[in-house]
Amino acid sequence: MKDRAITTTKTTDRALTARQFHELAAVPSAAVWFANIDNPNTRRAYQADVEDFIAFTGINRPDEFRHVTRAHVIAWRSTLEARQLGPATIRRKLSAVSSLFDHLCEENTITHNPVSGVKRPAADANEGKTPALSDDQARMLLAAPEGDSLKAKRDRAIISVYLFHALRRSELAGLLVKSLAERRGVPHLTVLGKGSKTRYIPVHPAALSAMNDYLDAAGHAEDKNGPLFRPTRNNVTGRLDQAITGDGIYAMVKDYGRKAGITLDGLCLHALRATAATNALENAADLAYVQAWLGHANVSTTRLYDRRKSRPEDSPTFKVRY
Repeated sequence: MKDRAITTTKTTDRALTARQFHELAAVPSAAVWFANIDNPNTRRAYQADVEDFIAFTGINRPDEFRHVTRAHVIAWRSTLEARQLGPATIRRKLSAVSSLFDHLCEENTITHNPVSGVKRPAADANEGKTPALSDDQARMLLAAPEGDSLKAKRDRAIISVYLFHALRRSELAGLLVKSLAERRGVPHLTVLGKGSKTRYIPVHPAALSAMNDYLDAAGHAEDKNGPLFRPTRNNVTGRLDQAITGDGIYAMVKDYGRKAGITLDGLCLHALRATAATNALENAADLAYVQAWLGHANVSTTRLYDRRKSRPEDSPTFKVRY
């Protein structure tokens, strides 16, 4: 591979077939690296990132990973920038490939990690791009599911869990009935986050009331190992004992947003997470505690939600008097 010219092969033109890619065990323990990524979303993203790198470099045999140099990685980074991928996406792709090479180093398969020392793109800005609801909009969304139907009770509980606990979509969809339990006398949610890291989040009283109301109506409170939030109807299989999907939750939130008259560009489930984080910080929550609450590995990610210095009401604009 040292003599191989670096090509800008499209990521759709894979150098390895799917079968060959999954047989990376020819490089000792490479397959183990994939297997040890427990979170399916992370595993899927990292696999796509490594496939992208393989396609770019033109690797034909697993043992050619041993000949990758920093120059290859820098050239790949340049093509990612030329494809106008966002800084966060490029950082993730570099992290994925770096993680694989770190593992191969630990297994004494290669001598060094060629990604080490390759500059990662800076974050877009000090403030995240995900929009956050105002306090009034959050209250409107919480009140949007009207009535006493099972669906209304479930949806109130789901929105409450989002806006009071800042979970990720996969984390909320993955909650089990037993995820809601007392710890030291206080109701907590046991949340399985990125990297299979478990965190315990105290439950807000308003969300606890909504969840209990939903469980009483749904009748599956004793099914401890079953999913917490379930569909109220299923036109495909008819089964109602499975977890509601992330896509289903997204469609539900979008629908209530429209009904509540919330005109927010980019209203999505992550916007609810951003809303909760922003609100907590504006109400004097400690940044380090918010980092742990959100399940962030790096506090710089948490700071993207800290918008206290950019609140419109604090602008000098409103201090001007004539």
